This record gives sequence, C-alpha cells and structure tokens, in this order.
Amino acid sequence: MKRFIVWSTLIFSVVWEMGAAETKWAWQESRVPDLGFDFDGAAVIRVSSLETRGKGTLREALSMEGPRIVVFDVGGVIDLEENGISVMNGDVVVAGQTAPSPGVTVIKGGISIGGSRVLVQHLRVRPGDAGKPRQSGWEPDGIATRSDAERVWIDHCSVTWSVDENLSVTSYDAPAGRRARRVFVRNCLIAEALNHATHREGAHSKGTLVLDGTQEVAVVRNFYASNVERNPLFKPETSGVVVNNVIANPGDRSIHAARDKTGTGRELARIAVVGNVVLFGRETKRSSAIFEGDAEGYFSGNEGFDYFGGEIRELREPFEVLTEPPVWPEGLEAMDAMRALVVVSRTVGARPAERDAIDARIIREALVGEARIIDSQEEVGGYPALEAVYRDEPLQVPDEGRREWLAQLAEAVERGSTSGVK
Repeated sequence: MKRFIVWSTLIFSVVWEMGAAETKWAWQESRVPDLGFDFDGAAVIRVSSLETRGKGTLREALSMEGPRIVVFDVGGVIDLEENGISVMNGDVVVAGQTAPSPGVTVIKGGISIGGSRVLVQHLRVRPGDAGKPRQSGWEPDGIATRSDAERVWIDHCSVTWSVDENLSVTSYDAPAGRRARRVFVRNCLIAEALNHATHREGAHSKGTLVLDGTQEVAVVRNFYASNVERNPLFKPETSGVVVNNVIANPGDRSIHAARDKTGTGRELARIAVVGNVVLFGRETKRSSAIFEGDAEGYFSGNEGFDYFGGEIRELREPFEVLTEPPVWPEGLEAMDAMRALVVVSRTVGARPAERDAIDARIIREALVGEARIIDSQEEVGGYPALEAVYRDEPLQVPDEGRREWLAQLAEAVERGSTSGVK
C-alpha cells in the first residue's frame, strides 16, 4: 500500500507539472521554437513537386498525420489553382528554409491551420485575385488559424495580395467552448492586401484579424504595409500583445481594437501595445492615430509620424488606459520603437538575406513614402514566374539535433550565414 501511495504521488506530480507547463504562455527567441514534440523522432516528409496535388506535393505533406517535418527538395512557385490547403493534423514543421534558392512561393490560394503545435516558416504566400472579376466572391486569406488551434508559430513568412485577410488568427469552426490560443505571429511581412478586388463586400484591404474569443496572441516584429485597416485588429473577448511592429502606409486604421456592437456586454480586448512604429503614407487618413477603438489596454513606447514627419496621436479617441500590461508572454522583451524600425525593416519576410523583388519593393516603397493601396497584383507586376529549382542531391536531414540544424538553415536565409550548413 505504501508503495502504491508513493507511485501515485509521483505520477500525480509529473502530470501536474506537465499541466502547469501547458498553462504557461511563453515567448521563445529561438529561430525554431520548441513545439512540444520530438523533432528527432518525427517523420521527414519531402516536397519534391510543385504541382498543386499528388505525390510529393505540399498538399500531400500537410494532409498526413503524426509528428513530421516538411522539407523541400524543390524551390519555385506552387499554384494552388484556387483551392487552399488546410492543416488540420498538427505536430508539424513546415520548413521553408530548407528549399533551394529562391525558396517557395504559394499563389492563388492560402494556408489554413486548424491543428495544434504547428510551425510555418520561410514561405511566401500570395493569393491574389486569380484573374477573377471584382466582387465575384473569391475571398482567400493568406495564412489563417481556425478551429481550436493552439501553440501555432507563423514565422518569417511574406504574406501579400490576399482578398480577405493577409494573415489572421481566428477560431472559425472551433468546437463548442474552445477557441484558438497561443498563436505567435513574428517577423512576417504582411502587406498589400487587395482593396477593390474580388471580395463580395467590395473594398476589403485587411492585414490581420484576431477574431472574437481568440486568446494569447503575440503579434511581434512584423512589417505591415499598405493595408487599409486591421494592422492588426483585436475583436472583443480576445487577448494578446502587439509589440515592435512597423506599420507603414495604413489606409484608415493602424492598430485597432473593436468595440462590442452587439449590446450583449462582451468584454473588451485585453491587449498590450508596446514599441510599435506607425509611418503614414500618402493614402493614410489624416485623422488616424497609432491606436483606434477601445480596449482594456496598456500602451508604452509607441511612435507615430505623418507623411512629413510630424508626430501623430497615440489614441484616436482618449480612454482610460492601464498602468501595466493585462497580459504578457513570459520571456518577451520589447525593443524601443526606433530600434524596432531598423531591425524589423531588415529582418522580416520569407528570406530577408535574399529578398525577392516583390518583398524588396514593398519595404523600400513603404520606407520612402512611395507605397500605395492596390486592387490587384497586376498593378505591381503580377504573380511571380519562377522556374523550378532542384537540388543536385537530396537534402541531408540528420537523425539527431534536427531543431538546431533547422535553426542553422533559418539563419542562412535570414542573415546570409552558411556556417556549418550543408
């Protein structure tokens, strides 16, 4: 009996500690975050085809089950042919940094993440209008979470030319009582959402939507450019942080938290807005500010400038603010806004060490005041046309130390370092 009590106590302690770890909302600076499953024991799934479906495709890889690391033996353009990809089975790393230069670009569709413990890195996603008529109902997101996804990292992606939102954190189709939570959007270029395009509502240029009820969302060190609004937008009953982002040429709104318009008394968003930079463009509404709306909010160290360098207001309509953050992921350290401007401008997007012409143009135009809101990708050169690039030999994936190996490859496309990478 005594032995049983000892073992029961030990098991309870282990289970309790695991549960306690799961309840912690923690930031990770690692280039390849720890998702909570064994990378070395995961299956290695190779993308060897740029076709939209079939053997060796990205769609096939993301439909599989079980822990897996998706690597690329081919670089180029994947045309989804207006049929987006859903990632409903979690425990997966999509390692775009493994692709040969110039990397992988997904067009004419987006990626929807419904599984938990997911990392998507170093991809370009450019849905566009697919050549369809205005207000025809073609409404793809670029990248979006859905359902009750948890512990999702979207890192160093370039997401442009969406028709709904470029990159969103939503809880559509979540089981009753459960919502997406602990989603990290970092180091991404989120830009040029199409305005008068194929959305059935008409004008609809949107950056990032954090949908009602979604919790613990970290929007950190991203570059928003030329989205009319939702840069980002937090709806009621959400929580999260908006830290060290650059928001250039917003149309109507920069950072935004929506008021409850239902009259049902839903709680305001609980957010911390720290160290962000807003740079007006020629198309930015003059009455705009760094933040618009109402929230249970904390604001610190944000900077905003109109087109000619004059300072802009932090709050469009003043309200009582908090003296400390209502939520904050453990381990996240904010930079001052001016340092963030330099760091973010130089390090965001799918492959900042070798930016494609689209990413390079967007950031340059945003910084020098030439950016504009667009209605179609055809206004800025159209979809990229890249030849498929294959490796001379298959990528060598180590049996051990895979997380560190992936981090080395990430460093190579982020900083240009190739030390120790094969």
